[in-house]
Amino acid sequence: MIRQAFSFVISVLLMANGFVIQANHLMSQTSVILVLCDDLGYGDLGCYGATDIRTPNLDRMAAEGTRFTDFSVVASLCTPSRAALMTGKYPGRVGLATGVLRPDAINGLAHDEVTLADIAKSKGYRTGCIGKWHLGFVDGMLPMQQGFDEYFGTPHNLDKLETMHFENEGGMPIYRNEKVIERPADPAKMTDLYTQEALRFIQANYEQPFFLYLSHAMPHLPLGASPRFLGKSKRNLYGDVIEELDDSMGQLLATIRNLGIADRTLVLFTSDNGPERKTDGSAGKLRGTKHTVYEGGIRVPFIAWWPTVVPSGRENLDFISGLDLLPTMAALIDAELPETELDGFNMLPVLLGQPDVRSPRSSLYAKYGYRDKRLESIRLAEWKLHLKEPIELYNLDADLSESQNIADAYPGKVAELRKLAKSFADLDRQDTR
Repeated sequence: MIRQAFSFVISVLLMANGFVIQANHLMSQTSVILVLCDDLGYGDLGCYGATDIRTPNLDRMAAEGTRFTDFSVVASLCTPSRAALMTGKYPGRVGLATGVLRPDAINGLAHDEVTLADIAKSKGYRTGCIGKWHLGFVDGMLPMQQGFDEYFGTPHNLDKLETMHFENEGGMPIYRNEKVIERPADPAKMTDLYTQEALRFIQANYEQPFFLYLSHAMPHLPLGASPRFLGKSKRNLYGDVIEELDDSMGQLLATIRNLGIADRTLVLFTSDNGPERKTDGSAGKLRGTKHTVYEGGIRVPFIAWWPTVVPSGRENLDFISGLDLLPTMAALIDAELPETELDGFNMLPVLLGQPDVRSPRSSLYAKYGYRDKRLESIRLAEWKLHLKEPIELYNLDADLSESQNIADAYPGKVAELRKLAKSFADLDRQDTR
């Protein structure tokens, strides 16, 4: 009965928007591509206000699709943010609330956690992971043990803290599936390498439904770009890197169009957190960067593209989180949700532009660091409280830049948000640090 009701709702939705795609086709045939950048800032794309970096392909993607302006992750750091995105759970529920996993880590995303790839596999999808993983490096935690049929990339960061572990082995390895095929990984080659592998995967699998997770290494430090992009941007090497990422998206979308599968392929583009403060990355008008829980650390670009299905030329203001991707994809392909507790919501009606539908999300808890470096924020609609003393309260509708602390003027709201924050205390019960 639930599936029948959902199919009816989708059918009505499609008819209301003038679509001719049948509901069963929508749910059972749609391929999904999730492109995740590493440390891309809210202000790094032309369609989000950048004037010194050229991003024509992403700007076109936004014009042909929907640009979301209130999409947030739950942590301004790679591993916890990716854990939430991959599972639909706050990272504390899976023991990954703080810190990043280094190559010698023995913890990670447990094998029995249900991932985006597992959801796709349950409906017979071909699944591929290309790029950085950063969710565990021991048996049971690698991509091909977490629902992916194929893997290509380096599971780690390319910074010194991680590459040093491989210095005596010839450098950071690049894997195809579970076999090392090249050393060392060169930051300047990674965007093009991952792009070409993504195109290969699409071309090999386009006749069947597939899920592709393209997890770029850039613009995480150390920065690197192909020779033809060097010196082309007005924002130094960082801008060159972003312009190559934009070119990558152009190649990907062109391939989808040329293969004739644009009408059955949903493409999502986002970032795992805000810009690294040691780079030329920009959070635009937002305060903060990576390593903070201000909006600049956790609010990131999010673009959805699916010609004739996702409304074009739309700016969506709904409050959405990376937590919401898993239940949304499950609804899209009519897959069963895992029986474990989820923190995400089904945003499919919002994604598809159903009239008079708003996001069911009202709150979001964000965390960075632990012990004396622990930073926490709690958001309830437009209100956001930073819990580290001195307490900071902001109304994001009136003050998106979080520049005017109004905690003293609203003691009742502070008390309400403090109480709400306490309800998230048990989310770190598995995180032992």
